[in-house]
Amino acid sequence: MEPIKKLRGEHSITIFISFELKTRLSELAKKYDRTVSDMLRAIIKVGIPVMEGISESEEILVKEYIELFRKMRQVRRLKD
Repeated sequence: MEPIKKLRGEHSITIFISFELKTRLSELAKKYDRTVSDMLRAIIKVGIPVMEGISESEEILVKEYIELFRKMRQVRRLKD
């Protein structure tokens, strides 16, 4: 694996979120005595594996649904 070359400014992102979401993040950060940035980093770090799992599950579900649909179509043709 090649070492990552860090370019200035390439490690940051700017996002726009709703006022309600920002308020929830601010309240959560205040409750646990952390910064909003720390809370966002933690949420992203935890959320990425969760999102990967959900996406993989969706892919499997779609593939299995397509296979089932094809099998049902073949059975229908055999009946006709």
